[in-house]
Amino acid sequence: MSAPETSSVLFVCVHNAGRSQMAAAFLAHLAGKQVEVRSAGSAPADTVNPAVVEAMRESGIDISAQKPKILTPEAVQASDVVITMGCGDACPYFPGKRYLDWKLDDPAGQGVAAVRPIRDEIEQRIRGLLSELGIQTRA
Repeated sequence: MSAPETSSVLFVCVHNAGRSQMAAAFLAHLAGKQVEVRSAGSAPADTVNPAVVEAMRESGIDISAQKPKILTPEAVQASDVVITMGCGDACPYFPGKRYLDWKLDDPAGQGVAAVRPIRDEIEQRIRGLLSELGIQTRA
Protein backbone atom coordinates (compact mmCIF):
# COMPACT_ATOMS: atom_id res chain seq x y z
CA MET A 1 0.00 0.00 0.00
CA SER A 2 1.46 3.37 -0.99
CA ALA A 3 1.74 6.33 1.35
CA PRO A 4 -1.00 8.96 1.05
CA GLU A 5 -0.17 11.92 -1.18
CA THR A 6 0.76 15.03 0.79
CA SER A 7 -0.91 18.31 -0.05
CA SER A 8 1.20 21.44 0.00
CA VAL A 9 -0.37 24.56 1.42
CA LEU A 10 1.15 28.04 1.48
CA PHE A 11 -0.19 30.65 3.86
CA VAL A 12 0.40 34.22 2.78
CA CYS A 13 -0.17 37.23 5.00
CA VAL A 14 1.60 40.30 3.77
CA HIS A 15 1.04 43.01 6.37
CA ASN A 16 1.14 40.96 9.53
CA ALA A 17 2.48 37.48 10.13
CA GLY A 18 0.17 36.66 13.07
CA ARG A 19 -2.71 35.38 10.96
CA SER A 20 -0.38 33.37 8.77
CA GLN A 21 1.34 31.85 11.77
CA MET A 22 -1.96 30.93 13.42
CA ALA A 23 -3.23 29.29 10.22
CA ALA A 24 -0.01 27.36 9.66
CA ALA A 25 0.03 26.19 13.27
CA PHE A 26 -3.58 24.98 13.18
CA LEU A 27 -2.98 23.17 9.91
CA ALA A 28 0.14 21.42 11.20
CA HIS A 29 -1.57 20.58 14.49
CA LEU A 30 -4.81 19.26 12.96
CA ALA A 31 -3.46 17.50 9.86
CA GLY A 32 -0.06 16.40 11.08
CA LYS A 33 2.13 14.91 8.35
CA GLN A 34 -0.76 14.70 5.89
CA VAL A 35 -0.09 18.28 4.80
CA GLU A 36 3.15 20.11 4.10
CA VAL A 37 2.75 23.58 5.58
CA ARG A 38 4.50 26.69 4.33
CA SER A 39 4.03 30.08 5.92
CA ALA A 40 5.12 33.30 4.27
CA GLY A 41 4.86 37.05 4.68
CA SER A 42 6.21 40.17 3.06
CA ALA A 43 9.12 40.32 5.49
CA PRO A 44 10.63 37.95 8.04
CA ALA A 45 9.48 38.36 11.62
CA ASP A 46 12.03 37.97 14.40
CA THR A 47 9.31 37.54 16.99
CA VAL A 48 5.65 36.65 17.05
CA ASN A 49 3.06 39.05 18.45
CA PRO A 50 2.83 38.10 22.18
CA ALA A 51 -0.99 38.31 22.08
CA VAL A 52 -1.04 35.81 19.19
CA VAL A 53 1.35 33.50 21.09
CA GLU A 54 -0.87 33.63 24.18
CA ALA A 55 -4.11 33.10 22.22
CA MET A 56 -2.63 30.05 20.51
CA ARG A 57 -1.25 28.71 23.79
CA GLU A 58 -4.83 28.77 25.09
CA SER A 59 -5.63 26.35 22.24
CA GLY A 60 -2.72 24.11 23.24
CA ILE A 61 -0.38 25.19 20.43
CA ASP A 62 3.00 26.88 20.95
CA ILE A 63 3.98 29.19 18.08
CA SER A 64 6.56 31.27 19.95
CA ALA A 65 9.44 29.97 17.81
CA GLN A 66 7.75 30.28 14.40
CA LYS A 67 9.52 32.44 11.82
CA PRO A 68 7.69 33.01 8.55
CA LYS A 69 9.67 33.20 5.33
CA ILE A 70 9.50 35.93 2.73
CA LEU A 71 6.91 35.27 0.04
CA THR A 72 8.44 33.99 -3.19
CA PRO A 73 6.85 33.07 -6.52
CA GLU A 74 8.57 29.68 -6.26
CA ALA A 75 6.79 28.91 -2.98
CA VAL A 76 3.42 29.78 -4.50
CA GLN A 77 4.19 27.73 -7.62
CA ALA A 78 5.04 24.70 -5.45
CA SER A 79 1.78 24.86 -3.47
CA ASP A 80 -1.53 23.18 -4.15
CA VAL A 81 -3.64 25.61 -2.12
CA VAL A 82 -2.72 29.25 -1.59
CA ILE A 83 -4.47 31.08 1.21
CA THR A 84 -4.15 34.85 1.14
CA MET A 85 -5.19 37.20 3.90
CA GLY A 86 -5.68 40.61 2.41
CA CYS A 87 -2.39 40.73 0.54
CA GLY A 88 -3.95 41.75 -2.76
CA ASP A 89 -1.54 42.05 -5.69
CA ALA A 90 1.47 41.16 -3.54
CA CYS A 91 0.74 37.45 -4.00
CA PRO A 92 1.98 35.92 -7.26
CA TYR A 93 -0.79 34.33 -9.30
CA PHE A 94 -0.44 31.08 -11.23
CA PRO A 95 -3.39 29.73 -13.27
CA GLY A 96 -4.64 26.36 -12.10
CA LYS A 97 -3.75 26.85 -8.43
CA ARG A 98 -6.50 26.99 -5.84
CA TYR A 99 -6.54 30.44 -4.22
CA LEU A 100 -8.59 31.21 -1.11
CA ASP A 101 -8.76 34.83 0.01
CA TRP A 102 -9.63 34.98 3.69
CA LYS A 103 -10.64 38.47 4.79
CA LEU A 104 -9.63 38.55 8.44
CA ASP A 105 -8.77 41.33 10.86
CA ASP A 106 -5.10 42.05 11.48
CA PRO A 107 -4.11 41.16 15.08
CA ALA A 108 -1.01 43.37 15.05
CA GLY A 109 -0.87 45.55 18.13
CA GLN A 110 -4.03 44.07 19.63
CA GLY A 111 -4.38 42.26 22.93
CA VAL A 112 -5.32 38.63 23.51
CA ALA A 113 -9.05 39.42 23.78
CA ALA A 114 -9.00 40.91 20.26
CA VAL A 115 -6.97 38.01 18.83
CA ARG A 116 -9.22 35.22 20.17
CA PRO A 117 -12.08 35.67 17.65
CA ILE A 118 -9.55 35.83 14.78
CA ARG A 119 -7.92 32.64 16.09
CA ASP A 120 -11.29 30.88 16.35
CA GLU A 121 -12.28 31.93 12.82
CA ILE A 122 -8.95 30.67 11.44
CA GLU A 123 -9.36 27.32 13.22
CA GLN A 124 -12.90 26.94 11.83
CA ARG A 125 -11.73 27.73 8.28
CA ILE A 126 -8.77 25.33 8.54
CA ARG A 127 -11.08 22.54 9.74
CA GLY A 128 -13.43 23.26 6.83
CA LEU A 129 -10.60 23.24 4.29
CA LEU A 130 -9.22 19.96 5.60
CA SER A 131 -12.69 18.43 5.48
CA GLU A 132 -13.08 19.57 1.84
CA LEU A 133 -9.72 17.99 1.02
CA GLY A 134 -10.78 14.73 2.71
CA ILE A 135 -8.04 14.98 5.32
CA GLN A 136 -8.84 13.58 8.75
CA THR A 137 -8.07 15.90 11.64
CA ARG A 138 -6.98 15.28 15.17
CA ALA A 139 -9.57 15.98 17.84
